[in-house]
Amino acid sequence: MPVQCRGPHPQCGGHPAHRDIGQPVGAQDLQSAPDEIVHHDRDRCFPRDHGNIITMTIAFDQLCVRVDAPGESSGQAQLLTDITAELDAPRIAIIGENGSGKSTLARVLAGLLGYTSGAATVNGHLVSQGPGKPKMAPGLRGRIGMIFPQAATQVVMPTVEEDIALSLRGSGLSKDEMTARVQAAMEAHHLTELADRPCLSLSSGQLQRLALCSVLITEPQLVIADEPTSMLDTRHALLVRRRLLHLPRETQLVLVTHDLDFATACDDCLWIHQGRLREHGRPRTVVENYLDFIHSEIDQERI
Repeated sequence: MPVQCRGPHPQCGGHPAHRDIGQPVGAQDLQSAPDEIVHHDRDRCFPRDHGNIITMTIAFDQLCVRVDAPGESSGQAQLLTDITAELDAPRIAIIGENGSGKSTLARVLAGLLGYTSGAATVNGHLVSQGPGKPKMAPGLRGRIGMIFPQAATQVVMPTVEEDIALSLRGSGLSKDEMTARVQAAMEAHHLTELADRPCLSLSSGQLQRLALCSVLITEPQLVIADEPTSMLDTRHALLVRRRLLHLPRETQLVLVTHDLDFATACDDCLWIHQGRLREHGRPRTVVENYLDFIHSEIDQERI
């Protein structure tokens, strides 16, 4: 069955799996657009200027990722297969089950993981220097920040304040300006009382807040947050959600999450299933379909 887009998206530029209804998809297109993808109309199409929120265009074109896996018969494991989508909403959620490929897609977008074929671009810039080369392309360096689910891997300095200040080295700010920025950032993330604490003594939740603070203080244009609230208590999870959903107008968010309420609060949503793009569209609709799928799977397991 040909893949068709169920609504007009003038910004899509004719992606094979993202077309106006009634426009056929040719045989060549079908090679890059698996028939399980669903693209549906959204509450609105997203231009680059979203009422004072300026965004960049993120595009995946037939993106595939394979890694060495000695246990597999082929010697490799396929992590992502033919991901094709164009995104320019201010807040983009990526949902799916564990092992579906969400974090893999996020790491490719951050230039941390090489891809096997296809392309991933931000505003037309390849996010890495080509297939198999996990290194951020020069045109995007300093413009993308990532928050990992294991926040401890992002901490490199002895104390909280020193770790945050490290992010501003090389920024051209004076010492006084750096101090002021660090103090303001710690206050915004409720870290002031922890300024002199050794990072090794922090809880998982405190480390996650520190990682978020250290990324946002650099004022990146794109923040990729991989499960940023997974280690937080209810109070601090709500604070982080509020912070990420109200980023500065120049900052775009890509959120990998199992928190479906958080995903629903975004403007656009991708559902990744077994390494493929299963659905792309309005967060509420995608989340509802995802939940229906999960309930159906659970019901079948009971039989």
